[in-house]
This record gives sequence, C-alpha cells and structure tokens, in this order.
Amino acid sequence: MTRAIYPSDITREQFEIIRPMLAKKRTHPPTYDLYDIFCAVLYLLKEGCTWRAIPHDFPKWQNVRYHYDNWSRKDENEVSDIDRALQALVELEREREERDSHSTMLIVDSKSIQNADTGGRKGYDAGKKSGVKLHIGVDILGLPHMLLITSANITDRNGAIEMLSYYSAKSDRLIRLQKILVDGGYSGEEFADAVWAICGAEVEVAKRNELHKFAVIQKRWVVERSFGWLDKCRRFWKNCERLTHNTLQLISMAFIRIIANRY
Repeated sequence: MTRAIYPSDITREQFEIIRPMLAKKRTHPPTYDLYDIFCAVLYLLKEGCTWRAIPHDFPKWQNVRYHYDNWSRKDENEVSDIDRALQALVELEREREERDSHSTMLIVDSKSIQNADTGGRKGYDAGKKSGVKLHIGVDILGLPHMLLITSANITDRNGAIEMLSYYSAKSDRLIRLQKILVDGGYSGEEFADAVWAICGAEVEVAKRNELHKFAVIQKRWVVERSFGWLDKCRRFWKNCERLTHNTLQLISMAFIRIIANRY
C-alpha cells in the first residue's frame, strides 16, 4: 500500500546515502521498507507526537521503535549507528564544501530544554527551568562535531569540559582542533587551561562591545542558527525522554535529516 507523503520525509535518493550506515544483517527478508521506518522517526521528530501516534500508513509503531532502538544502541566503543551516520554525513558535507573533514575551529554553546512530565533527568538552570541542557560544538558551517546532554544545573563551562573530554578520548573528531570560540559564559583562565590540557586548543571569548544593546557577534551566530534548526522539530520544544541518551540520539537524527536534505 502506498503511504502518504509527509513534509518530514526525505527522498529515497537521500536515504540511500544513509542506508549503508543503518542497515542490519537479517536472517529473513523484511516485510516493510526500511525507508518508511526511517521517515516514521523523522515524522515523530518534526510533529512532536508519541510513538503510538505515528500515522497508521507507516509500519507499526512497535517496528519503528524496534529499529530506532537498534540504531541508537551503543556498541563496545560507545558509538551507535546514528552517531556513525551523523559523523559520516558531517565529513561528507565538509568535503563537498571543499573543506578538510576535521575542523580546526569549533563554536561551543549550550541551551536549556524544559522537561515534560515524562522527562527523566532533571536539574534547574539559572532561568529556573527544570530540565536538561544541550551542549554543542559546531563548525563554521553549523554542522555538529560534538553533542552532550546533561541536567540543566550543570554549568556551561563544566558541560563543555565534559563534552571535550569525552570526544577527545572516544573519537578522532578533534585531532586538528586549534581554537574554540565561546561567549562570555565560558570566560576564565581555569576553563581555558582545562581546554588546553584536554585537546590543545585555544579558547577565544567573543563579547559584545556594548551592554544592553543587540548586535550580531561575528561567527557566534552560527551556533544560534544550529539551535534554530532544531527548534523546527516540535519534539525538542520540551524534553519528553526518560533517558538523556534517547534525547541525544533523537537530536542526532534531526541533524542527519538536515544534512541529508542538502543532497
């Protein structure tokens, strides 16, 4: 049966770029299309519905969740299929823009996400919002090289240090990193020294020239645009996940869709 086309879908040609990174070995032929499974997860992200509310012309929601769980499950290296797919797409897009696959500069920032009643991990940020905090490091194209979810009470500096420590130990994404651009919330010699000790990168703090006056800070707007891309997914207007790992994997799925739509 032919299903409806939804605005959240990617094309089959775009999915074929991703398929080799997600497909699993099977002992029997599937009774549904893996493309429809992937698009069902994208529908959930875009529309912000529950798993059970996925439209019935997609495969059964149990099958969709089963495949998502497989794709998001970490292996012995603590890397999931979704993580690998996102990293491969980021490197592919950078090469298409005639840039080295590993960036020498990253822009780091964070954003608090308020919890829904089903949200698991909780903490209170400076704005008194109960929820989690997304820490992110993007390149000059706005593509994510680092992602981390913590409780909202973790400071920007501590979250950035934890994120850098994790990726320095588990990944090669930071091998050419020379500079990290941050805002005033990351100021301080202690933070700069910690970053240097972890990855050998210099910290540059971008500040406004005048207080209480709006101005676009050079290069800093790139990470705000990346947050804006995520805001188009209603699933992230609040954190509905009991496990921060699921929140992180769904955010990675959203970035996979953003990059795939460029092809």
